[in-house]
Order: sequence, then structure tokens, then C-alpha cells
Amino acid sequence: MSTNTEDAYVVGVDYGTLSGRAVVVRVSDGAELGSGVHEYPHAVMDTTLASTGAKLPPDWALQVPADYVEVLKVAVPAAIAEAGIDPAKVIGIGTDFTASTPLPVLADGTPLNELPEYADRPHAYVKLWKHHAAGEQADRINRVAAERGESWLPRYGGFISSEWEFAKALQLLEEDRELYDRMDHWVEAADWIVWQLTGEYVRNACTAGYKGILQDGELPSRDFLAALNPEFAGFGDEKLAYRIGQLGEAAGRLTAEAAAWTGLPEGIAVAVGNVDAHVTAPAAKAVEPGQMVAIMGTSTCHVMNHTEVVEVPGMCGVVDGGISAGLYGYEAGQSGVGDIFAWFVKNQVPARYFDDARAAGKSVHQHLTDLAAADPVGAHGLIALDWHSGNRSVLVDHQLSGLVVGATLTTRTEELYRALLEATAFGTRKIVETFNASGVPVKEFIAAGGLVKNPFLMQVYSDVLRMPISVIGSDQGPALGSAIHAAVAAGAYPDVKTAGDAMGRVEKAKYVPDAERADDYDALYAEYTALHDYFGRGGNEVMHRLKALKRKAVGA
Repeated sequence: MSTNTEDAYVVGVDYGTLSGRAVVVRVSDGAELGSGVHEYPHAVMDTTLASTGAKLPPDWALQVPADYVEVLKVAVPAAIAEAGIDPAKVIGIGTDFTASTPLPVLADGTPLNELPEYADRPHAYVKLWKHHAAGEQADRINRVAAERGESWLPRYGGFISSEWEFAKALQLLEEDRELYDRMDHWVEAADWIVWQLTGEYVRNACTAGYKGILQDGELPSRDFLAALNPEFAGFGDEKLAYRIGQLGEAAGRLTAEAAAWTGLPEGIAVAVGNVDAHVTAPAAKAVEPGQMVAIMGTSTCHVMNHTEVVEVPGMCGVVDGGISAGLYGYEAGQSGVGDIFAWFVKNQVPARYFDDARAAGKSVHQHLTDLAAADPVGAHGLIALDWHSGNRSVLVDHQLSGLVVGATLTTRTEELYRALLEATAFGTRKIVETFNASGVPVKEFIAAGGLVKNPFLMQVYSDVLRMPISVIGSDQGPALGSAIHAAVAAGAYPDVKTAGDAMGRVEKAKYVPDAERADDYDALYAEYTALHDYFGRGGNEVMHRLKALKRKAVGA
């Protein structure tokens, strides 16, 4: 570490699905000294458009970009205040974002929704990662790419997701051509927020590789894009291509305006943007090949380094340097995890459970967990599929939906809740097994994210996976990871691995599998696999048909 940074600090900002979190970190040892959180005023617009109250079609999920700037104005100063440090000693700031979360902007970065004439147009807003309404466009991308034998398709396990840049942009072109023509750039929010901090537009290598189909320095060809839609041929060159910044580099310097927002010194280093999952790996000291990090929150993203390129079915991508330099970073994921638990509590739990939880001084989630944990494995007689937000890996099909089998008139609420917890563990096991079978062995499993605070859930994952589970030693893993990248961008460390070794932390093998429970979960997992393959691999298209009927019924 540079000798002049012994008393230096960095700031990491993690942009999640519902809020942004800032953390102040000491450069020398990674100590987290203060944090601040700001919830997005407009949250997620998935039923109505906030500006007009107009109803949105199914599978939409939008956000307001101005909410992201508010995080800089509120959460960063709050973190500095809590840390009690001199802001002049902050040498860098780094950010991370959900992905793919793109928005259409003008040449100067102005989002189209901020133009009065477009405030009532849904396509003018940010399309959050879980906007799944571009399914038809994603299907076309996959079909045409397979027919043409596009060399980049195997890098994504054979499937491009409806969550990603190209499918969402193609949807914009085909549903609101005026806005498509008006936008100058189709920008990931991860890069847009760095643009607001520096005044410079730099695409980050992580999002561009995993979500923007950038492989070996090349985007999909104009011929391929024209085969999707003749009017889409110029998308890569005209709306997307821009300078690519490598992870840990400085994208630019903090502008005077952004310094006023944050209370940080003008001119400090601003790290190239990053994805919330991938940025967490060095914070968990998990950048060696075979160390899989699962960032468990509303969804779960699984990332891991490997020494070479291998095709893994249903993976979300393999990118050279996508996690750290010199290795190939792999990504897989589950589109719904914490979101499923939240949906169940919001819509399926009787009032008496809320009353009992309040009387016991617990959250409803904790109360249900405690009730569910009292029974042995399999006592509920249930099996569930964790597809309430579609399947990201390994099926890559967002037209799939949730399922619970085995419910009877004696089934209790907490039993259904436990079945959903277990279903997410089974989904993770499916991912791990697929990596192992493809020659990319998972040697260690490290959990991060908000759900690691549930010990029962972590033990279920350990039992289901038959693996010890290590846990990141930070409640703010992505924000800490962003701070680590900021330290590298500021020159305090030579590379991300060295910075992670000094500033990251992890509790090894905090949870270990119980052999008897693991055996019982094997039996349940066999049933999960049977349902997984029947509904997800073409055995029965009922979920697709139901989604089609829903769209028809609401006129979408």
C-alpha cells in the first residue's frame, strides 16, 4: 500500500433494488466506519407509472433515475457524518448497481423521462433488472443466434435473458420507436451514475460483458442485429458502443457539482462502475478459481472465477476479467429469492401471524422461520419451484412461474414458507451441480447479502448443498466491494485482489452440513428435479400457456 494512504478513506455506494447504501471504509484495513441508506422515493414501478397513475402491463419493472442521484445527496453525507471523519481524507468513491438496469438518455446524459413531453411514456424510464416484458424479443435473439451459429452464444450458456440490454432495447424499438430514435445512448444505470459523478461516460467491462454481449472486444454484428429487425442493425454502433473501462480503473474525477452533492473533495478518483454481485467477490476474499460467491437478496447472483472458458448450460455469461483481472469470471443466478419470501408474507400470511410476531418482538419473517424450523425435514409434505420471477439459471426462461405441490387442508402457513425457503436452496444446488458437471468445479461456497442474517436459511443451504458455507464478514458486501475498487482506482493498491486481501473479510465454514438432514433433503431434491425438468424442459408448457392467457386477458 502507498505510504501516503495510511490515514485515508474511501466510499462505496451500493445501488440495490429498493435503496442505495453508502459506506465509509478505511483504506489500510477495510474497517467500516459509517454507513447511510436512502430508500428510492419511487421504489419499483411494476403496476402503475408514478407520473400518471397509468396501469403498466404484466412483467414490467421501472425506476426513476433521479432517485439514484438522491442517494448521493443523502446516503453519502450520512455515512460521512456517522464515520466522524474529515471528508478531506477521502481519496476515492466506487459504485455498483443491479444489472441489467438500462435507461435511454440524450447525448449529455439527460434521461428521456426528464423531458416533459416524455414523462408519461413508460419506455422513457429505467428498466430495472427484473423487467421481464422483453421475453418475446429475448426468444427471438436466442433463436436467430442459434440458427446463425453466433460464436458468442455459448459464452452465455446458449441463452440471452430478457433481463439484458439487447432484449430490452429491441422491445423499446418495437414498442416506442419515437423514443428509440430520440435517445443517443442506451446506458446501464451502473455507468449512468458514474457519468453523473465524473461528467464522463465510460462503460464498465463487467456489465458490458455479462449483460451487453461484449465478447473479445466485439459486439454482435450489424448483420445479426438486422436479422432480428432491420431497424435494429445500428443499435450496437449508434446507441451502445463506447469506451470500456476495466474494473478497478478510474473512470474519471469527481466534479464540483458531485462534490457538492456528496460533501466529498472535488477531483478524487471515481472507480469504473460495477455490478453488485461481481463487486462483492473481493470483499469476501473470494477471487480464486472455485470460490463461488452467492449474493443473496431479492434475487441471488452466483459469481466465480475460473482459469479458462468452458460452456456451462444456463450460465449468465463468462467474461475475461469480469470479476478480476487474469481470470474468466462466471455468473449464474436466481431471479427471485428474497422477493419470493416478501411476496408470500405480503399476500399469503393471515393477520394472526403478524399479531403473534408483534407480541414476541419479532419480524413476521423471523416468526415464520422459527415456527418452520421446529419440524423435521419433509414433515410438511411439500415441494416448491422457486420460479415466481421466472428462472434465470439454468433454464433461462422468464415465462416460468412458481409452484407448490403437496398442499392439503391441514397445511400451515409456516410450512408453505419453509417450502419456499427450501426451493431457493434447491435452485442453488441445481446451479452448483451444473457448474460441477461442466468442468468448472465449485470448491467453496461463500454467502453474502441480506439473507445471510437468517441462520436457519443458511443451514438449509448447507444441508441441501452438502457443503460448508462461509459467510462474508460484512453486512454491506457490495458497498465494501465498491470501496475496495475505489481504493485501487485511487492508487492505494496495485490490483483488486491485493486490495481485497487487505480490506475484505470472511468467516470460513460458519455453517456445516448435517449428514442426516442432508440425506432427507436429497429425497426432496429428487422431487424438485422431477418437477424442474417436467415444467422447465418441455415436458409441459402449462406455465407458458397461463402467461399467454394472462397477457391476452389484460390486453398486453
